[in-house]
Amino acid sequence: MKILLGAFAALVAASLIAVPAQAENLVLYTSQPNEDAQATVDAFKAANPGIDVEWVRDGTTKIMAKLMAEIEAGNPVADVLLIADTVTLQRMKEAGQLLNYKSPEAANYDAALYDADGAYYSTKMITTGIIYNTAASMKPAGWKDLGKPEAKGLTTMPSPMTSGAALIHAQTLAGIDGFGWDYYKSLAENGATAAGGNGGVLKAVATGEKAYGMVVDFMAIREKAKGAPVEFVFPAEGVSAVTEPVAILKTAKNVDAAKKFVDFLLSEQGQQVSVKLGYIPARNGVALPEGFPARDSIKVLPIDAAAAVKTSDADLKTFSGIFGSN
Repeated sequence: MKILLGAFAALVAASLIAVPAQAENLVLYTSQPNEDAQATVDAFKAANPGIDVEWVRDGTTKIMAKLMAEIEAGNPVADVLLIADTVTLQRMKEAGQLLNYKSPEAANYDAALYDADGAYYSTKMITTGIIYNTAASMKPAGWKDLGKPEAKGLTTMPSPMTSGAALIHAQTLAGIDGFGWDYYKSLAENGATAAGGNGGVLKAVATGEKAYGMVVDFMAIREKAKGAPVEFVFPAEGVSAVTEPVAILKTAKNVDAAKKFVDFLLSEQGQQVSVKLGYIPARNGVALPEGFPARDSIKVLPIDAAAAVKTSDADLKTFSGIFGSN
């Protein structure tokens, strides 16, 4: 009997050793383009092979609508958010919906690029500038060139109703001396259109349907490298910027995996993934991708995230009043 019991105990012990550790899970909601989201997730999983990642992608406005509906229903699914702008996450922080996490990687970032309490961290710099078709008669150098007669009826831009970056851009220019909402009114009077997201603007200018557009930098620079007949300008007056921040939801079910994801994005390895995809890295000491000017030559215009939260609804109404709600 003792022999049998000993053999049984040995079998049980062996079976326990043979059972693999259960994989961690992570649910990511993101507004990244599909190919970028896949590349980001693949790189993270390669660095963290024990974590399975499920990701859902849509524009910032739509992904936030999905998340807020889940929160209202008492069943938020996402662990981590990786979306366009800090204003949206500042609003969530103020609503008590984000988990404060002090990432050790933050020491390599300017303090202005992350929340002091650790509610969210910028992962890259995505500026909005001017794209133009190389066949266009005018070569714009600044924002006000889009209001000139040469650009009449030939300019397009993404709508803040669809794009988080477009809302930040509008709020940024509206707050700059010499621009304000009068600048947007002058563009509308000059026949400029605003609809959809940045992808639609890129397509319209690249195909020659429009000559000029406002668009995020990486899209234009990436398409130019592929041979599209476009050029991208960082206007002399400066550019707006979104920083694609990452945040952990307070309701996250997989907190440890979420912290690892944040740390990875902020690490040098994670930042190199961003560079390979054609983005300006947020981390200090990481070189910019090909096709970009020196980082210190790009003037980034300021925006107060906390103030922008308070005016966002009014700003959307103002914009839609000028261009229509598209």
